[in-house]
Amino acid sequence: MNRSILIVICDFLLVSLVAFSNFDDDSINRSGEKIDTTTSTSSTAKETGAREMMSVLTTALDEERQNRQVLTSDLDRSRATAEERQTLLNEHKQAIQQVEENLQRAEADARRVEEERAGLVRQMESSKRNIEALHASLADTRSEASLSREQVQALQTDLKKKQSESDSLRKQVADLENSRSNVLAVKQQLDTKLQAAEVETRVTKEHLNTLRVEKAQLQATTEKLATGVTALAETSAALTQEIRENRPLAANAIFAEFTRNRIDTHFGSLRAGAVTQEVKREVKSQTLLVSDGTNTCYAINHILDTPLTLWPPGTDWHALTGTISRGFFSYQVARVAFLAEDPRVMVIPVEAAQVEKLGAKVYKIAPDPFRFQEAVLVGANDSYYGECKFQIDVATPQYVKMDRSIFRGIFGKFNPSRGDLVLSKTGELLGIMTSNDYCAVLGTITPAFFLQCGDTLKAQRAGEKLTQLQNRVMQLPLKLQ
Repeated sequence: MNRSILIVICDFLLVSLVAFSNFDDDSINRSGEKIDTTTSTSSTAKETGAREMMSVLTTALDEERQNRQVLTSDLDRSRATAEERQTLLNEHKQAIQQVEENLQRAEADARRVEEERAGLVRQMESSKRNIEALHASLADTRSEASLSREQVQALQTDLKKKQSESDSLRKQVADLENSRSNVLAVKQQLDTKLQAAEVETRVTKEHLNTLRVEKAQLQATTEKLATGVTALAETSAALTQEIRENRPLAANAIFAEFTRNRIDTHFGSLRAGAVTQEVKREVKSQTLLVSDGTNTCYAINHILDTPLTLWPPGTDWHALTGTISRGFFSYQVARVAFLAEDPRVMVIPVEAAQVEKLGAKVYKIAPDPFRFQEAVLVGANDSYYGECKFQIDVATPQYVKMDRSIFRGIFGKFNPSRGDLVLSKTGELLGIMTSNDYCAVLGTITPAFFLQCGDTLKAQRAGEKLTQLQNRVMQLPLKLQ
């Protein structure tokens, strides 16, 4: 009710009380005179009107209180709504600030990587110049060694000639000693020539020894230079390899390489169904070959890409068959295995001879999966891919959380899902999505147990083993299940 209306009603009430008051009757009663019946009836009517008026005013006052309470509750709700909006506004500002900080850090990392790449390029160019200088020095040394070798051969020829002349002179002296008296002068001349020849021979031998020493020194220097050139070549190759390993690849290039090297898997299963029926199921998927640095190679799948399931527990499995193929080559799978870290990841051992016949690239597991803040997520079966940031969860160091809110899809759908493969920016395998939010980071591949393919699954108690694996999955934190 409006306040002005309430004031008018109150004024009207006061005027009515004054108008209906009977002061004459009070004076008559005090003087002891008789009260008229008509006057008493009129007074009763006035009192009844006053009570009705009071009732009306009380009702109006109650309505005013109720309206005030409604206004007060509306005001409280408006205040609460304003506080909630202010809280949401503050959270939005904080989120924007966090995104800006992340963007600044990413730009700083990109600048640092570019500076490191430029430094490595400069080092490689300097190494190339050093190699060219060493090659030139090696060529000069080889030419000098070749010249010294020719001089040694000439001196050896001269020495042989001198030695033959000396032998001839000695023979002549021996022949002339029988006729010493007749050829004494000739003998003295020949002795002089012989002494000179011996001196020349001695000098030639000393020169030859000196040349041999110089030749040995030149050979040692040549070997040192060759060793230096080899070491520089190895250093240059190592620098080139390091630059290649640290250079991030484009998502298009990573996906193109994946499409050229993916392999096809085909599984069929047979299990018990309702009553006495048997249920057959076939599943086809695509994946890649991976190695953790050991001699064994594996084809990796999520269990959802196979007919096997971890739930419901105790399923009575009868048979399992599998085929791996690429192009015109295919072969039957002998056994499958489940990882100890997460049983939802299934691997198929592939022998070296089969890898060679398949002709596909064997992906290495990323030695440093946290080198970059982003990874390339590939849907092996749906042919979609894109870049996605991920976060390290300290509570679960073997898993990383993929940021679905800022997933930049390049082709196909826009959200990660179970079974998708996650590749590092250098084209190595980082892990596989075990749930829609978390990726299992692969370090070393450690199978928990094996299942032999064929019709012996019932004898292997496959249902009980899969139930045990399901229990292991249930023991993981709820966010990883």
